[in-house]
Amino acid sequence: MDSTALARQKRRIDRLSENGLTRSSVIVHQFCKQVLQELKPYLQNPSQGQLLLTLLQDANRAASPTNVSQVTQISPLRYPGGKTWLVPEVRKWIRSLPKRPTTLVEPFAGGATVGLTVAAEHLVDEVVLIEMDPAVSSLWELLVCGSDFESEQLFQRVLSFEMTNTNVDEALAGFATSLPMAAFATILKNRVNRGGILAPGASRMKSGENGKGLASRWYPETLVKRMRGIRSFRERLRFVSGDAFELIPMLQPEHDTAWFVDPPYTAGGKRVGGRLYTFSEVDHEHLFFEMARCMGPVMMTYDDVPEVVSLAAKYHFEILRAPMKTTHHEIKNELLLLKE
Repeated sequence: MDSTALARQKRRIDRLSENGLTRSSVIVHQFCKQVLQELKPYLQNPSQGQLLLTLLQDANRAASPTNVSQVTQISPLRYPGGKTWLVPEVRKWIRSLPKRPTTLVEPFAGGATVGLTVAAEHLVDEVVLIEMDPAVSSLWELLVCGSDFESEQLFQRVLSFEMTNTNVDEALAGFATSLPMAAFATILKNRVNRGGILAPGASRMKSGENGKGLASRWYPETLVKRMRGIRSFRERLRFVSGDAFELIPMLQPEHDTAWFVDPPYTAGGKRVGGRLYTFSEVDHEHLFFEMARCMGPVMMTYDDVPEVVSLAAKYHFEILRAPMKTTHHEIKNELLLLKE
């Protein structure tokens, strides 16, 4: 490069420097070159600094799964497929909506971690939990709709129960004659079965954590504390026992209603849902159809399988992928499907 060209380049760099721009060398992977080209106008515009910082923070958050131990546990159930890891993303989603929803509906409540958190933090005025499984329903029916006397019966039963194989056999052998006894049986079975599985045929823990056997997941004071906590904000909860597909159309026309939908994962030929849940059969195409008709915003969560991706595209859902850690400590992506 001759002296004239060097001088011209120096003058150009000096002008850029006066405007706060500097020249930098960046090592870029070939797969990322196109992205860098698209970002160039943003990198040269000082007003875009905050936007780029937000994008970086989102990218960092998406690159690593949520540390579940740092999320407050509200539900007394250790539910297979529970969504504790997703709680921060649900908070962010609700707060980002153009208008604050008055109601959140969770049609497949299960352990209800998301719905309970939204109600506890008053992110909406009311959370509607829907559950079809009679065993799980008995617990939510008592905590949300039951009397103080019934709830205290359950709490004292949990606190006084001596965890032995014989006592577990006796407690689960008979037919529950009251709502508190049915709810207690649900909690007990959830705590002593492997993985918290309530479906018929589920096996019990043997060695448990640190060789503690059945008692390794039995924390009576903690369980009662969580259940008392739920009772303290039950005025923001509504529980309905029944088939989600029969109840969804009744709530669809509400503009101020948001939906969090976490169905049993049986799409794409996956049969794990049948092993984990008593009621696992879901018409996924029909579910997408119903959710697409809802007037309010929707977040659905699913396994990342081609069938679901195809349905999401067909019904015009935005597709995001979120990393989560499995029970075997493997990190995999789950789909977050959004509709406003």
